[in-house]
Amino acid sequence: MKPFSNPLKLTIQPFVFGASAALILVFVVLSFLYTAEMGETFNAAQKAFATYAGWFYVICVNIFLIFVVSLLFSRYGRIRLGGQGAEPEFTTRGWLAMLFSAGMGIGLVFWAVAEPIYHYTSPPQGLEGATVDAAKRAMTITLFHWGFHAWAIYAVVGLSLAFFAYNRGLPLTVRSAFYPLLGERIHGPIGHAIDVLAVVATMFGLATSLGLGAQQVNAGLGALMGIEQGTGAQLIIITVITFIALVSVINGLDGGVRRLSEVNMVLAALLMLFIFALGPTLFILNSVIQNFGGYLRELIELSTWTESYGNTQWQHTWTIFYWAWWIAWSPFVGMFIARISKGRTVREFITAVLLVPALITAVWMTVFGGSALHEEVFGAGGIAEVVSEDYALALFALLERYPAVLLTSGVAVVVIVSFFVTSSDSGSLVVDTITSGGAENSPVIQRVFWVIAEGVVAGALLLAGGLKALQAGSVLTGLPFAVVLLVMCYSLRRGLHEEWLELRGAGDEPEFLWQKGRLSRFRDGNGSGGP
Repeated sequence: MKPFSNPLKLTIQPFVFGASAALILVFVVLSFLYTAEMGETFNAAQKAFATYAGWFYVICVNIFLIFVVSLLFSRYGRIRLGGQGAEPEFTTRGWLAMLFSAGMGIGLVFWAVAEPIYHYTSPPQGLEGATVDAAKRAMTITLFHWGFHAWAIYAVVGLSLAFFAYNRGLPLTVRSAFYPLLGERIHGPIGHAIDVLAVVATMFGLATSLGLGAQQVNAGLGALMGIEQGTGAQLIIITVITFIALVSVINGLDGGVRRLSEVNMVLAALLMLFIFALGPTLFILNSVIQNFGGYLRELIELSTWTESYGNTQWQHTWTIFYWAWWIAWSPFVGMFIARISKGRTVREFITAVLLVPALITAVWMTVFGGSALHEEVFGAGGIAEVVSEDYALALFALLERYPAVLLTSGVAVVVIVSFFVTSSDSGSLVVDTITSGGAENSPVIQRVFWVIAEGVVAGALLLAGGLKALQAGSVLTGLPFAVVLLVMCYSLRRGLHEEWLELRGAGDEPEFLWQKGRLSRFRDGNGSGGP
């Protein structure tokens, strides 16, 4: 079905836009009218989903990681997104900055200190808290939650959407990834349902991050200016930053998101270098190697751990929440990185999306989380007490141990705000693309609508129960979309195999493109006798 156009020059897919907007509107209205009841409902639903479907999340994320790694080393790795002659639209630096900012952003800043410290004081698997062993385990678990599994989920969606859009000429929507299975039926009710589910999952995943960002900005402003923390202040913060995101989205992908993403990376890198230089530098250098090694060593054990013999709820609150959060974010991040990845090979795409961010994340978490743990284990301590009081204060509690606290706290707030804006901005671009039937240059007013909607949903979740409601929103929407991703893996494998067969039949088999180029240079006399 072609996108619907009206006299207002809106370009939308009527059913997807209408159903998505209606579902979101119903949720917002219920959250404002029945705040307490919605909070109780979210808490009960999260507990039920995590208890009875936790094992399913664990299986799914492992399948996604194995699938992506298999593609990385497969014969399909040389297939180029957009065709063998396609050229990348963005520089590698800009490309990496955008995918990283969209993929982790606010969450990475929010949890960099809070999560390692929490696991240090309350480790799982019966380990005694506040010990050296607990500190090592805390970093291993943190890297596990933010490592390969998360980025494998993004890679599945991003690669699927990019391949079917740029190699098969289908609309840049989630439904297109199922063409090998559904054929032209992707344009009917089944395809509509897939896209609506993707929009709802994206909105709740984004709202979770925006809500966390508002809480941390509130904490930072409290440290800088004494502004009291509370839902009211956080709603004002969401409103102000949503307005900033509107300005960015009007400037478009290259003028808005790309520039902000590069600013994000520079400021975040400067903040990290500050902590690295003035903090326990030698400890950080040693521990980044040990932390990543511990993560690799325990990867299989942690990937298959389900608390079945412990009869505890720790994993439900942490690991299952993360897996659901990444899955809920995957339509947004996947489509966004698909839009910016034309011209990259499958192998280049997976390497960049899976390996590079995981390594950067390990360094980031070690610098911030490791410095906080060093303060607890070898220093004066006190950060753990702050974390137990409020996760959002954790980063600023660490910065207080260093010189120029007002300056560094101000930079931290700017970093959070810029990540906030890029997440909202790029999220609105993605949701608009889905609800417009794949149109990449729809009217700005449509993206403005979705930017505002994201802020409203985040505010509704904060009203309905704060952090617990934010987490519950991701868990609830992530479960059905996990099923979609499983089918997407199979569909992508079929599509890549068909592409490989076509290229092979045309004499351009991807596996031999490099060898053919080398042989051609040799015959021309340019490949013999020297480099």
